[in-house]
Amino acid sequence: MTRHRERRLEVRALLGLASDEAFVTGDLPTIEYLTGFDGSNATLALGPERELLITDGRYREQAAAQCPDLEVCIDRDVNGALASGLTQRRLRIDDRSSASFVAALRSRGFSITAIADPVAAARMAKDADEQRALAAACAITAQALADIAASIAVGQREVEIARRLELRFAELGADDRAFPSIVGSGPNSAIPHHRPGKRALEAGDLLVIDCGAKVDGYHADMTRTFVVGAKAQPWQREIHALVEEARRAGIEAIRPGASAASIDHAARSGIAEAGYGEHFVHGTGHGVGLQIHEAPMLSRTSSASLPEGAVITVEPGIYLPGRGGVRIEDTVVVANPAQVLTTLERGLTRVG
Repeated sequence: MTRHRERRLEVRALLGLASDEAFVTGDLPTIEYLTGFDGSNATLALGPERELLITDGRYREQAAAQCPDLEVCIDRDVNGALASGLTQRRLRIDDRSSASFVAALRSRGFSITAIADPVAAARMAKDADEQRALAAACAITAQALADIAASIAVGQREVEIARRLELRFAELGADDRAFPSIVGSGPNSAIPHHRPGKRALEAGDLLVIDCGAKVDGYHADMTRTFVVGAKAQPWQREIHALVEEARRAGIEAIRPGASAASIDHAARSGIAEAGYGEHFVHGTGHGVGLQIHEAPMLSRTSSASLPEGAVITVEPGIYLPGRGGVRIEDTVVVANPAQVLTTLERGLTRVG
């Protein structure tokens, strides 16, 4: 509670709200960061002195338990609740708010100024409690995948593996999965965000598993690539070695103050030099925290720099359509040296 109160105080100081102004956001990760409330419906208003959380009756008890230091308004009519609950008539609105929401507020006499999310930069650097939650989520992720990999067999379907993996997260103490697990086998391993389906694993397949557990609201993200039921072929070993070297180079480039683009370049250059540049089809990584994808994004065009304590992924890949692909991904704390949180072995391990 103290941590969330301090964050709200920092935002109010950053905004320098006048006596007739308030900041309003309906962005749920921002609200969770500032209040601890993690329900699926909420609006937060911060005035110079008053703080108001608006949600609906489903969350009456949850809001009271998670936000005992906030004034909570139970009302599905958010515009009406703001109109009756705020004395301020000038609102700074999160610029991700819908046009209809802004129009409705204007119709009630509010003067609206859209502003960028004021906590985006602060959320990049994770405090000690956030890092502990992320480390716990990553440890569960690594252990669960190790356990499930040991039981993978030729003939199992992708979706079976995904569901058993997510059950294992829960058995090991996770609150939830961080995102729907990606399990891609054979030619499906060349689809970066393949949705696991009915395809049965065949001997000789590459198998990409991208997964993460969630603990206390914080998301892990890890990918490993396996070969199924056979000795790896030379082309499979080649692209796996290139991706692993790219992952290592990307992590070695991480330090506080480094540019996101420089890390992308470090991971991408070796793959490009080997002639596979066109087959590395996505950015090198992204921030993780209360969202599975958050700032900073690691790409060739990113202008972000990495603060100490940021937690990011490094996830190079090579994808050969119709044949198979390799991705290796770790979740990493920005420090000097970088701290890798996902420690499961990264070799081209045979399963099944």
